[in-house]
Amino acid sequence: MILEHHQQQGVDIVHLPARLVMANSAQAREELKQIIVSGNGKVVVDLSATNFMDSSGLAVIVVALEVAHNMQGDLYLTRMSNTIRALFELTRLHTVFQIFDDPASAIEAYQ
Repeated sequence: MILEHHQQQGVDIVHLPARLVMANSAQAREELKQIIVSGNGKVVVDLSATNFMDSSGLAVIVVALEVAHNMQGDLYLTRMSNTIRALFELTRLHTVFQIFDDPASAIEAYQ
């Protein structure tokens, strides 16, 4: 397993690895999908450890958002580094995702 995961106040908190790239994206996608479908669709992805992501890494997060929406849930992002935030802005994905400074703020948004 490459993703760390725990629950807090009925929300799944998922920590992504330092590098989310083609080499580990298929495994990350499957693990994240499994976490979402085995929960209630409320997910917070903590990107604090992630310092590099390629297009396959972005695809993991986009697919996860789709899975959460199919369950009438959502997926929030938190603790983005400046590098990862710039990637989301460059690809305009910052307009698709709700992005929070910390997991507590994201969890509060679900309440």
